[in-house]
Amino acid sequence: MAEVSYSTATRQPFDWKRLFFILLGIALFAIFYLSPPWPDAIDPKGAHFALSREGKAALGLFLLAGTWWVFEVVPIGITAIVIGVIQALFLIRKPEIAFSNFFDPSVWFIFASLVIGRTFTKSGLTQRMAYNMLVIVGERTSMIYLGSFVMIAILTLVMAHTAVAATVFPLFMAIHSLYSEDSAEQTRFGKGLFIGMAYVAGAASIVSLLGAARGAVAIGFFKDMVGREISFAEYSYYLAPIGWTMVAILWLFILFFMKPEKKTIPGLRERAKALRAKLGPMSRAEILTLVIVISAILVMSLRCCCPAFAKLDKSAIILITTILFFILKILNVQDLEEIPWNIVLLFGGAMSIGLCLWQTGAASWLAVNWLILFQYAPWLVFVLGMSFFVLVMTNFIMNVAAIAISMPIALAIAPYLGVAPEVILFSALVTAGQPFMLLVGAAPNAIAYESKQFSSAEFFKYGIIASTILMIVLAVFVFFIWPLMGMPVKAM
Repeated sequence: MAEVSYSTATRQPFDWKRLFFILLGIALFAIFYLSPPWPDAIDPKGAHFALSREGKAALGLFLLAGTWWVFEVVPIGITAIVIGVIQALFLIRKPEIAFSNFFDPSVWFIFASLVIGRTFTKSGLTQRMAYNMLVIVGERTSMIYLGSFVMIAILTLVMAHTAVAATVFPLFMAIHSLYSEDSAEQTRFGKGLFIGMAYVAGAASIVSLLGAARGAVAIGFFKDMVGREISFAEYSYYLAPIGWTMVAILWLFILFFMKPEKKTIPGLRERAKALRAKLGPMSRAEILTLVIVISAILVMSLRCCCPAFAKLDKSAIILITTILFFILKILNVQDLEEIPWNIVLLFGGAMSIGLCLWQTGAASWLAVNWLILFQYAPWLVFVLGMSFFVLVMTNFIMNVAAIAISMPIALAIAPYLGVAPEVILFSALVTAGQPFMLLVGAAPNAIAYESKQFSSAEFFKYGIIASTILMIVLAVFVFFIWPLMGMPVKAM
């Protein structure tokens, strides 16, 4: 009798919601894959962009992956594997190409960034940084939010936002452990801290060319198309104000939507002082970790301004830190096994679907069909429409690719509406750097998810609101502030 009661008590109800979204993703793929040929997209110059069988399948796979990622029907890394498997089984791309994207240099950059975060935690640097910051900002949770976000923004001025997120992630985990006795417990403070980490890393990454690779690539692309070079100073002159504005707005956004359960953490400052004193002087591991990481950041920073370093691959540079951590025995094989491979797989899948859309022509077909809707619209609507397309696409594919897909079409349509090319470039850079809706949109999003303080559905829900705010802020800058700063928005 007892056995019957036990089995009844432990029986789990069937998850119909999960089954629905699994089948929905599969149905979306099937609809696109099996549908008859779709009409060509035609740009203002009369060029035709056909949607091939592979392109239709890529769009269907794009929707399947998005559905499964948002509703987490399986672990996000498994959805990433599905992306490669479907491309191979349905002959969308050759298997050796689809699966090789999982080993793209960008994926290795993310892996190395995660290793840096692990090293900061093991060496004790994370705790030291956390206690020092808490001593400065005090016991009010609103100020802890502000101090954390400002620190991210400042670090992102000189290093890639992926590396910043990986560096501060363990620090924020340490801060949350001081807020809640159970560090695994989900709290509104934890939700705000980690979602804010992801959002602010993106917003701050647009301020400087050192914040992400997309800026330098987009500038080079712009020079080839328009024949005008954008300097480092001009880049920051126009983007720093909107980047810092978004950092401030995101702080208020997090305070409003994820208001902490506690206004203050009584005794936190004294506790942080005591814990800092207990750490003692910096250890050999801490010093070595700092030297290795700072050296790598310095070399990566010099790539954009020193010809001798320009050809060095950033992924190779940052992977040297991983190698040195193991050579110097700061890390061991157990640490390697604790790397969140779910996140690494996630970005492998993101690279694979992004390049699939690009190489099959599906992304160009989408861009032309979307932007052609605005060829007779008021100039502001056209600029915002282009920016919105980049915003949506950068949540699924590489932001550089999103810019590269949309800018040629946007720059072709712009003369018909009297729009200057500069406003096209800077508007695209603003939205490309701030993918607030999906975890695959940027590495900081996925790193923040590892905290287990929020679900991908929650991230998507808050991201819709944050993205709406971003578009409103961008409209104000495009129409009022950038012209006052001297940016040409109308073609001469």
